[in-house]
Amino acid sequence: MAGSQWLEALGVELPIIQAPMAGSTTVDLVVAVAEAGGLGSLPTATLGLDAVRSEWRAIRARTAKPVAVNYFCHARPVDDAARDVAWRAVLAPYYAEHGIDPSTLPSGAARHPFDEAACAFVEEARPEVVSFHFGVPADPLLARVRATGAVVMASATSAEEARWLEPRCDVIIAQGVEAGGHQGHFLTQRPPGIPLASLLPAVVASVSRPVVAAGGLMNGADVAAVLAQGASAAQLGTAFLFCPEAGTSALHRAALVGSRGEETALTTLFTGRPARGIVNRIMRELGPLREDAPAFPLGANYLAPLRAAAERAGRVDFTPLWAGTRYAEGRVMPAAELVRRLADEAGLAPAS
Repeated sequence: MAGSQWLEALGVELPIIQAPMAGSTTVDLVVAVAEAGGLGSLPTATLGLDAVRSEWRAIRARTAKPVAVNYFCHARPVDDAARDVAWRAVLAPYYAEHGIDPSTLPSGAARHPFDEAACAFVEEARPEVVSFHFGVPADPLLARVRATGAVVMASATSAEEARWLEPRCDVIIAQGVEAGGHQGHFLTQRPPGIPLASLLPAVVASVSRPVVAAGGLMNGADVAAVLAQGASAAQLGTAFLFCPEAGTSALHRAALVGSRGEETALTTLFTGRPARGIVNRIMRELGPLREDAPAFPLGANYLAPLRAAAERAGRVDFTPLWAGTRYAEGRVMPAAELVRRLADEAGLAPAS
């Protein structure tokens, strides 16, 4: 499947993919992108199996166009009592400030990895595309996904990761360090931090699979540029956060629009894994990247009551404001209009 032939074979008219953004993607957004000729993506990491089934049914009731379903492939965290005590101590001044009893912190993982139940759902639902972040599942599960006939995509943050993925995937997503949300690295403890302008040509030269470009893409000129550099498609996430169909919270939207001068940074504070967001109070005061942060995805539990208290007061001191480096270029418009605008700016043939 060279170039964009894999999209054409699926019936996707435009080489534009909506990134799977857990917590901000809605059925409305996925459907709007798909109906406009792009590839919509349903993230499942923060959803239970019943919720995934419900959202999938809702999508299928409204569009027959191809859709991707996305999964995380992280290892389940192990208990670490010493790390837990140490991290509670780091956050103790914030708990005291907000009158929060640390013993009331939620437990359990807020994000779920691909497992037997998820695989059974894929076999049942048979989505046209299945995409993975943080590597791919173990070989037996991956073989079952491939047996459904789905196109398998996975993220790479280096040419080395792309080469590792090549025999396991149909399409490789080259994710530059500019991308909002979680970096998809899996061969290293920390993301390589390679800008898309360097990563894309390196990945294209390293593998024979089609490559999708992701990270800091905001307009049609960006789409045209990555296609000219050998990408088969462009995946955009932050650009879609501004759409009314997105589930972006009111406070997150306000930060995207009102924090134009604020930088973004990779941070481990919110989940335990590096993810890019707009710098806020806790990132400034604790430093965005902490080696002592809890294992992914447990970090969210420690900040949950602090986030809730601050948000009730209209503040985003402890809220993950996921955004790519160029979020200030975001445009508020319906998702279908954005897809058409991107295609027009990129000089692509309009979707039929």
